[in-house]
Amino acid sequence: MLLTERETNEGLLVSVCDRDVLGETFEAGEFSLTVEEEFYAEDAAEADEEAVAGALARAAVANIVGREAVEVAVEHGFVDESTVLDLGETRHAQLLRL
Repeated sequence: MLLTERETNEGLLVSVCDRDVLGETFEAGEFSLTVEEEFYAEDAAEADEEAVAGALARAAVANIVGREAVEVAVEHGFVDESTVLDLGETRHAQLLRL
């Protein structure tokens, strides 16, 4: 998985995606998601499950794309399965802590 952590005025922004979805566009009904290299891969590091879970634990906001990445977020309790979007070949979830 590719993991990026950015400090913002609102807290830590985490983006994580499966490598195989990078640069792809997925659609479901009226919803469309392009996994932009600039957002998900620029300054990203390869990350295992432990690193992704650690970053999500610290995140104020997270964008998560890909079957493996979303599975990590769900299994570790950061995202409720019922809120995950299925986009054909991939999955997408967001995390927001207030």
